[in-house]
Amino acid sequence: MYRTDFASRALAVAVLVGLLAPGVARAQAIIPGETGTSFNLTASTGYITSADGGSLYTWGYGTGAEMQYPGPTLIVNEGDTVTVNLTNTLPVPTSIVFPGLEGVTATGGAAGSLTQESTGPGDVVTYTFTASNPGTYTYRSGTRPDLQVDMGLAGALIVRPAGYDAISNRTAYGHPDSRYDHEYMFMLSEMDHRIHEAAELAVTPADFAAIDTSNFRPTYWFVNGRTAPDTLFPSSYPLFPYQPYGSFVRGKPGDRILMRIIGMGNDMHPLHAHGENSTVIAQDGRLLASGPGAGADLAYSDFTISIVPGGTMDSIFQWTGEGMGWDIYGTGAGYEHGTCTSDQFNADDVVNNDTGMVTADGNGNGYADGDGFHDVTWEYCADHGKPFPVTLPGLLDLAFGGFYSGSPFLGHDDALPPGEGGLNFNGGYHFMWHSHNEKELANFDVFPGGMMTMFVLEPPGTPIP
Repeated sequence: MYRTDFASRALAVAVLVGLLAPGVARAQAIIPGETGTSFNLTASTGYITSADGGSLYTWGYGTGAEMQYPGPTLIVNEGDTVTVNLTNTLPVPTSIVFPGLEGVTATGGAAGSLTQESTGPGDVVTYTFTASNPGTYTYRSGTRPDLQVDMGLAGALIVRPAGYDAISNRTAYGHPDSRYDHEYMFMLSEMDHRIHEAAELAVTPADFAAIDTSNFRPTYWFVNGRTAPDTLFPSSYPLFPYQPYGSFVRGKPGDRILMRIIGMGNDMHPLHAHGENSTVIAQDGRLLASGPGAGADLAYSDFTISIVPGGTMDSIFQWTGEGMGWDIYGTGAGYEHGTCTSDQFNADDVVNNDTGMVTADGNGNGYADGDGFHDVTWEYCADHGKPFPVTLPGLLDLAFGGFYSGSPFLGHDDALPPGEGGLNFNGGYHFMWHSHNEKELANFDVFPGGMMTMFVLEPPGTPIP
């Protein structure tokens, strides 16, 4: 492991250059992963990078000769019989456990071992289970997890509900309460670099047994296997061949964004989403329901979601702008998104916005229904035409951030001095999503970094895949 301030600066510049390039700073609104019913995973060694220029010796799962961190996201369907074949090329025995999944059986591996450990590449362990319940799960090493999970042996597993369709029926649990427009994964983890250095130097079984994890003190914190600002790069970006998953989030007003949050490491982490509260609808692969068919009637709203090691939570984030007290789209010529009129509160729409259907009301005028929002733009009509509450100072009196468009209105830009701004193509609103533990916003004590990513609220009409 090494650190270099020069590398840190170079990588930060690369991030900004990448964000300037159209098509680079995009997000994937459907989680990438491996689909099917049979998966061949190999546990092996490799190196990952951190945004301060560090290189960390790591263990991880992969579907080929190379490991990745985190392991491949496995995506299956409810009712599937799933097989996972584990081949071990690590210098120590290892195994996999699947928290929250029922009826997992294992064949092969060391006889009599509690978790059916594989002792080497010729000792393949086959895990089989039926994906009986839809939801978000994790898989991780069941062999000395204090060491092996910190070294990187963990990944995500998604079970799609019966009837799921990526175009017309996106739900996490088959119930309308779990309906979403976009989904993103947040696998939260940490690493103690001293453990990784000790594992890199270890040779004999006694060396590995002597690695002390009792004084666990992480120095790196990750979202989907990357430290900020590397989290802003898209998935499968070539700069990170062993860290394929990005976490840059995009959405529009009214979009329902499913946050699949996983405690991938050995610590608890509080994920804080700026902009709005989110509604926690499920925990550990089970909808928060009082009984069968009740939907997520036990769901709750929060601004920070604390996830325990090995646990998962599903939460719906929806930015509406309700009650801002001013018209976020602006008014007058050129502000085409301002669409509410005096007909704004008709209660006779064919369907309410909350169902996710975009439709005109019974009068065919396309204005807001009884929920107070316009059907298409999700403008909060009670604030239509209200002026921005303060007078912005002149350009000479402002300090400009890279994501400032020059305008306070969504979907618009305005004059900026030469060399200022430039990272906000669509006039969106940018919010930082991050750990609420301050120490976790650093890369080996270098701030900002660590467990942090961004959410950008795009104006209506922006295509999001």
